[in-house]
Amino acid sequence: MFIKNHWYAVELGHRVAHEPVLVRIHGHNDIVLWRSRNRAVNAQSDTCAHRGCSLASGAVVDNCLECPYHGWRYAPNGICVKIPANAKGIPIPKNARIHAYPCLERYGFMWVFLGDLPTEQRPPIPRLDGLEPHREARAKGYKPIFGDFNWKANYERVLENALDISHAPFVHSGSFGNPDHPEIQDFELDVTRRDEHVVSVGASVNLEPSPPSGFWRLISRGNYPRVRTTVGFYPPNVSMLIVRLPLGELRLFSAAVPTTEQTTVSKFCMLRTFFTGAWADQDAQRRTRKIFLEDQPIVESLRPQRLPSEPSAELHVKSDAIQLAYRRWRQEQLVKGWGLQTPCQPSPSSCGQQQRGGQL
Repeated sequence: MFIKNHWYAVELGHRVAHEPVLVRIHGHNDIVLWRSRNRAVNAQSDTCAHRGCSLASGAVVDNCLECPYHGWRYAPNGICVKIPANAKGIPIPKNARIHAYPCLERYGFMWVFLGDLPTEQRPPIPRLDGLEPHREARAKGYKPIFGDFNWKANYERVLENALDISHAPFVHSGSFGNPDHPEIQDFELDVTRRDEHVVSVGASVNLEPSPPSGFWRLISRGNYPRVRTTVGFYPPNVSMLIVRLPLGELRLFSAAVPTTEQTTVSKFCMLRTFFTGAWADQDAQRRTRKIFLEDQPIVESLRPQRLPSEPSAELHVKSDAIQLAYRRWRQEQLVKGWGLQTPCQPSPSSCGQQQRGGQL
């Protein structure tokens, strides 16, 4: 199931430069991202209206997206403005166009509105805590790193795992979890709404850290205070983790991009206030990926692979409050009729229209 009519973070902003970038969303119509002369980003259907060629393998020419097959050019609004094979004076057909999606660049992510609501009815883009509302992912005193991580799992399972506080002592006992202290204290949910839409849900707890080793043990000097940790989500697909260490603070923002029903790519940005030199970036990447690698076999083994439609289908306890908040939000969207089933496989009879520039 895919929730439409929301702004999805689908790519890291710095990844979109002078060449078109392909983004696959839940097996529905692929999207191509590209920049105009003024650096504004465009999001359009990846399928050429002529013969269905992938436009992501084309080029940006004269501020238009050019198809590599027959050279048709599409302006940022999706309208075809040039058909090279046409003799001079032959008009371009009115239906020679591709779908253009609303797209914004903010907090270091590319956000694409996937749905059919008019502008005034669309939910707002989330405000990512601690980041400045610019194109770049930046915050004063923080050093960012970026990356991808691929999962053979449904995006909602990936997202919920990032909201799960109580798995840390067991899944992450090799990094930061402490299996000797698995208890989770009571916590309150912090829910933010704008224009009647839920835009963020979070909660904070104090976790017992595992004793550090190696270099980290030397600099800690035997002092292992409880770690104030915040987790949360920004609908529809961004999770947040804030870890307040004695050395400083870590903030991890991860967009769970649903490429198909059973595959997901996490586009992440991790920021830190300590060891902010470039010399520490490689270690920061390694530690971030280690967390994902510890999660991966567990998340990919979950059954059923998709979240159950009925809340009672799985057992829940008090420490599951953040995941339950996500499920309540999800159920609200389904009640609105904003759920999309997995599309069928392409065929001329049943799926041809969907695969040729269809709108999410």
